[in-house]
Amino acid sequence: MFFLPYDRAKAVRYARKWALYRNPAYYDFELLGGDCTNFASQCIFAGCGVMNLTPTFGWYYRSSYDRAPAWTDVDFLFDFLTNNKGVGPFGREIGSRDILPGDIVQFGKQSGDFYHSPVITETHPEILVCAHSRDRLDAPLSSYLYERVRFIRIDGARRDG
Repeated sequence: MFFLPYDRAKAVRYARKWALYRNPAYYDFELLGGDCTNFASQCIFAGCGVMNLTPTFGWYYRSSYDRAPAWTDVDFLFDFLTNNKGVGPFGREIGSRDILPGDIVQFGKQSGDFYHSPVITETHPEILVCAHSRDRLDAPLSSYLYERVRFIRIDGARRDG
């Protein structure tokens, strides 16, 4: 298995290009619960170029009907990224001081349910994000209302040899 660095610049360019639009290569899940994690996955894919095609527990998108839950679901994406030991992107939960452009932030309710996955595009002088589901282009993180927050550092990706 080969390690691939995460190209944060590509992920951020993709986020800024498609934040207010939809890439026609991907289905728009806005009317099916939201498109935020689909958009976050597209950005991550732009930065690593590798999917994990494992049925059910992988991270991939072939079509709206042929995709892994982790591609479009907030909690499944978190679980995949923070537990992935195989092919595809991997990461870890970090504090807000350690985030970098191209990382993911997720918002949650006090009850524990996480519901939104913006992509971090800038960290200084303030944190900016791009997102779908109430589309945002370089919006300040401080403009969001949330009860809980977690940050996911994308450390890289792996591919088979």
